[in-house]
Parts: sequence; structure tokens; C-alpha cells
Amino acid sequence: MQVYKFGGASIATPERMKALLPVLREATQPVILVISAMGKTTNALEVIVSVACRGDKQEAQKLAKELEQQHLEYARELLDPTRFNDLEKELNVYFTEMQWAIDGADASKYDYSYDQIVCLGEVFSTKMLSVYLRQQGYNHEWIDVRDVLRTDDTYRDAKVDLDVSKQQAQHVMGKHLQQGTNILTQGFIGSTSDNNSATLGREGSDYTAALLASMLGAEGVTIWKDVEGLQNADPKLFNNTVKIEAITYHEVIEMAYYGAQVIHPKTIKPLQNNNIPLYVKCFLNKELKGTVIQNEVSSIFYPPLIVLKTNQVLLQVTTRDFSFITEDNLSSLYSILHDLKIKVNLIQNAAISFVACLDNKEDKVQELIHVLGKDYKVFTNEDVSLLTIRHYTPEILFDLTKSRHVLLEQKTRHTVQVIMK
Repeated sequence: MQVYKFGGASIATPERMKALLPVLREATQPVILVISAMGKTTNALEVIVSVACRGDKQEAQKLAKELEQQHLEYARELLDPTRFNDLEKELNVYFTEMQWAIDGADASKYDYSYDQIVCLGEVFSTKMLSVYLRQQGYNHEWIDVRDVLRTDDTYRDAKVDLDVSKQQAQHVMGKHLQQGTNILTQGFIGSTSDNNSATLGREGSDYTAALLASMLGAEGVTIWKDVEGLQNADPKLFNNTVKIEAITYHEVIEMAYYGAQVIHPKTIKPLQNNNIPLYVKCFLNKELKGTVIQNEVSSIFYPPLIVLKTNQVLLQVTTRDFSFITEDNLSSLYSILHDLKIKVNLIQNAAISFVACLDNKEDKVQELIHVLGKDYKVFTNEDVSLLTIRHYTPEILFDLTKSRHVLLEQKTRHTVQVIMK
């Protein structure tokens, strides 16, 4: 059994959705298909949430109607008239659910309201794909993943109850897989014990695929993207990037930790723990080899793996009384960062100072400065960048920093990090 995950770009147009069929028919059966919302649907739903929570319910309903029409127009290009009528009836149930969620949206419970509305994007897309696949004679079972993945009520970043969810997966999905039936379901969403929808946070669809694979004993997971595989750097930022044929989970975890938009660590953990390989392939050309991520690879040579995080702020925190930054001060500083839920991208401390590089989220940074300022002097450097190179060479480090002003540099045997203006 395989798990295939398709993101929004792979179903952005009816033509792209149709192009998935040959990929699915060539797959080793059965397959669990994990699908994201189509195109920019999630962004549109986020706008609806924002408008509804600021109290303009009429405008939010208008935007929702526009989104409904976009989905129906998409479906008309995809389906014959009979199938379209069937789909319209099914979608109307969820369109009504969206209207109710908009009416109930409240700024005082923004995250809850967000999840009740945004979760529907994946339901819309999978319903459309399901009807299209049936029209084409592709045998499968549509399953609402909210009946499978049980979460807590940390809305917008819900934690999955792994034990309950595994039982549900084996009960709800296992019987179909044992009969050789393919399954079509949603990524990114789950449900609380009170049957409220909850979203799983960043890269939630990849995480869904990994969880289902680990719970149901998949032989592999394939994430289908519009690129031919993992690159050693973001091709939008760097020239002459190199495709990586094979890479270990350890290396991908390191890249993700340093900020690479590759595979989120929470996706990797259930796969690595169960020794399930992860493939990244291109849906635009299924013949391309792609990248395999697994526990061990035959070659241990990697090109320099480059990650650039822009819009950073460098904070220098100094004790007011000239006391050392020792365990007591460090404990206090870490507690403040933890309490404010601030992720630190780089840390360095000296005798009486502590330096931290953070994402420049203005509200978070200003709150941090306010809290720190009670006991410490705080200095900032804004609009800096954090460059990380794993498996660096002196030549590549020089080439990437030669025209920049370096504020701080940290090196280990395998990794160099540079904060620069």
C-alpha cells in the first residue's frame, strides 16, 4: 500500500486534475490519496475568516458565494451534466456548513472560527476529485479524515491523539484497504472529541500523509510537487541549484530546522520512526526520478545545502548590573522566550551578553523587547539575513557573503551560519 499526497498546485486547474488519473492508474494498488485544497482556496478562505471576525458578515457571505461559484465553474469543465448535478447537491451541504460557520465567526475565538471555515477547502476539492474519478471508472472510497484523525482543541495547530487516531484509521480505512480499495481523503484537517474541525498547522497535508502511512503500514509515501525533486537551495533565490537524488531523514531534519521550506520535521518523524521512505516527485512529468528520503543512503556526499532566511532581527541582551550571563540569567531568558512562544534561529552568549536571531514578527519582537527591558538592556539590528550552509566549503562561503556585511558567524565541522546585512 502506498500513500500519495497531492498539493493545491496539482489540482489548480481542471486540466491538472485530469492529469492525475494516469499517475493514479500506474500506482501499486491500493493507494491512499491525500489531497489539499485546490489552488489558492485556503488563502480565499482565510480572507473570509478575517472579514467575518471583524463583524462584516454580509461581505464574508458574498466572498463565500464567489468561492462557491469558482468551484462550480471548475466542476463544470470537469464533469458531464449528470455527474455535475450529483456533485452540486453534495457540495451544497458543505456550502451551507460554511455559511453557518461564517455566521458564528467571532474575533474572541478567532482560531476556532478559522478552523471551522478553512477546513472546508480540502472537503470541496476531494469531493470534486472523487466525482471525477468515479466518472472515469477509478475505484475508490471517499472518506472524511475528520472521522479518522482525533485532535486536541489547539485550533490552527492541533495536536493529534496518535493512539485514538490509529485505532480509527485501522477501523475506518483498514477494511477498505484489505479489500484492495483505494481511499481518497483530505490533508491538513482533523476533528476534536467534540466533533469540531481542527487544522494541523504548517505543512498539515504532508503530515496527514505521514501519519496515515505510519498508522496503516504503508510501503512508502510520495509527495507530488511541481518541481522535479529536492534542490540543494531555493532556485528562486540561488542560481545553479542541484537536484538531490537521495538524502537521509537526518539531513532533511537539519535543513528544515534551519528554515528550508522542504519537508516539515513533524512530517518526517512518523516516517523515520517506522522506516518508511518518502519520495518527492513531479506531477508534471511522472517519468522524472525525483528524490528519495530515507534512513540511509548509499552515497554520503552532498553538495552544499543552502538556506537563507530574510527579514530577521538580531537582539543583543546585556545585564544591567554587569553580572555574568550564567545559568540563572540563561534560565530566565529561555523561560521568557518559551512563555512568548518565540522560536530562536541562532543563539550566542558571551560574558555579560546574550545574542539571539529571530524572525522579525513585529508584534512578537516588540513584546519580547518590552519584557526583556525590565531587567536587561536590549539592542537590535533589524533587516538582517541568516545564511546557513551545511557541508560548506570556504569557496561557497566566500561567494555567498563577499558583498555583505557580516555581523556574526558560527561554525561547526559540517555547518556554518552567518548573520549579515
